[in-house]
Amino acid sequence: MARTAGSHSDITGPRVRDAALRLFARHGYAAVSMRQIAAEVGVQAGALYNYTADKQSLLFELMRNHMLDLLTALPDTRGGAPLTRLETFVRFHIAFHHERPDAVFIAYMELRNLTPDNFAEIERLRRQYEDALEKVLRDGVATSSFQLADTKISTLALIAMLTGITTWFRSEGRLSLQDVQDQYWSMVRKSVGC
Repeated sequence: MARTAGSHSDITGPRVRDAALRLFARHGYAAVSMRQIAAEVGVQAGALYNYTADKQSLLFELMRNHMLDLLTALPDTRGGAPLTRLETFVRFHIAFHHERPDAVFIAYMELRNLTPDNFAEIERLRRQYEDALEKVLRDGVATSSFQLADTKISTLALIAMLTGITTWFRSEGRLSLQDVQDQYWSMVRKSVGC
């Protein structure tokens, strides 16, 4: 019997991805078996292959979907004053990633477990996101709004700093998300010389 009675692809497929996301984030990709994912979902291990070709495909799909969601949600930062565009990017990045700590953890920590082709595709998508921020920084340097020695290094450093909130920020903590966005925006503004 491949599928547990009562399971449906439109329900079970997302449950498989959600379980894999939680388990990969908690234990690491290498430590999680397809049997563990199946047990978490409540289906037989063989039934997982109705929803994914293998564990590698599942990891790749989780990472690709995260990056596609990120790129789709990214506000247009191509027009206007560089400082305003940078603030838009900073506040967006923090809010988007705060809501998805498991996906963020996997997107950064499990890159090493992707096959070369899958890695290349995720890197391509990551580069699109990085390029959006770097364009803002380059425009800021070109208009003398920002003082930066190297926009690529600044891009990577800012993304790393902003993404770091997923490891420590909790909504029930002493600061609101707005407070964190405000403080991070102040730090970013100073880091670009404003």
